[in-house]
Amino acid sequence: MHAALLGHGRSGRKVVVVTGAGAGLGRATVREFARPGIAVGLLGRHAGRLRAAAREVRTKGGEATIFVCDVADADAVERAAQHVEEQLGPIDVWVNNAMATIFSPVTAISPEDFRRATEVTYLGTVYGTMAALKRMIPRNRGTIVQVGSALSYRAIPLQAPYCGAKFAIRGFTDALRCELGHDRSRVHLTMVQMPALDTPQFDWARNHMDKEPQPVPPIFDPRTGARAIVWAATHRKREVYVAFPALQAIWLNKLVPGLLDRFLAWRGYAAQLSAHPRDPARADNLWQPVEGDFAAHGRFTSREREGRLQTWITLHRTAVLSAGAALAALAWLSARRSSRS
Repeated sequence: MHAALLGHGRSGRKVVVVTGAGAGLGRATVREFARPGIAVGLLGRHAGRLRAAAREVRTKGGEATIFVCDVADADAVERAAQHVEEQLGPIDVWVNNAMATIFSPVTAISPEDFRRATEVTYLGTVYGTMAALKRMIPRNRGTIVQVGSALSYRAIPLQAPYCGAKFAIRGFTDALRCELGHDRSRVHLTMVQMPALDTPQFDWARNHMDKEPQPVPPIFDPRTGARAIVWAATHRKREVYVAFPALQAIWLNKLVPGLLDRFLAWRGYAAQLSAHPRDPARADNLWQPVEGDFAAHGRFTSREREGRLQTWITLHRTAVLSAGAALAALAWLSARRSSRS
């Protein structure tokens, strides 16, 4: 993978941009990219966390620059892209990761808050993609990674703004991929569908429920998602499913969506709520960043799964299925020979 990360920037280095880079999956992704020969542009709203992430990149031998911006502001995202190219060189990979969510029934969400969550999660991805395309299309190279979710196929209760935005990202990405194909562009577009990850999202998301939220188990280490993002950035795959739960949710929804509707109506609330009562004084990050020493992981580290094997199998599922078919054929031939003898 190291060789695949060689880029076209100054001294042959790869230039990567990560939005939402200060904490959570974005922070884990920055750490996963960081190594000699990699320069990372870190975008986010909290300057302190961006500076901390940049120090981690430099400690690992990479280069970094930060730009404080809100991805819901298209002009700010464009200025961020310009800043990264001035500081580090041509952008090779752009990772759209920034998001916001609200744990609440739809009827308890104000129109202003619903719009805000949609602008950050969906339009932030659109604006990041447009800024990247503006630079990549004339050079006829580059990769844009959209951070998706199993929830972009199978929506769940209490997260309608987030699910709606992830569905929209998938539709936007599919439409754009067709346009790039029509133009015979070598710019590559991929979407990485995540399982439940233990990130600070569940410590600072706006919450209207009586309990604090949690990821729907099983809960995975954010490094699992970060490794998949780096893999997707270096392999020309249309879409990547991370770990079996994401794959399972996507395919079950294709096969029995009505059954899943009924199951989630029964279990979807309890699966997302922890045993801890909601703290009404806790700050949330919907409109402003939350202060504090947040990094990649949330508060569920004791329940994390690393999922290396599951992720490897899903990343290489074509080869795994081919090997399985070959083994099945050999077993069938062996059984026929035995029956004849």
